[in-house]
Amino acid sequence: MTTWLKSTHSDETGGQCVELAALPHAVAVRDSKAPDAGHLTLTRRAFADLLARAKQDRLPH
Repeated sequence: MTTWLKSTHSDETGGQCVELAALPHAVAVRDSKAPDAGHLTLTRRAFADLLARAKQDRLPH
């Protein structure tokens, strides 16, 4: 069974939140409002790069 985690700040975002799950060799990401809609699986390296880019506001618009 996969354990999904949601940020404690999720209530502050107006409902725009994702949930994360640690998999053996990856990180799964899903929309907290539509958990049955599927998820995105990223390698740990790709997830770390995504977080770094988000923190630097370098994500494509």
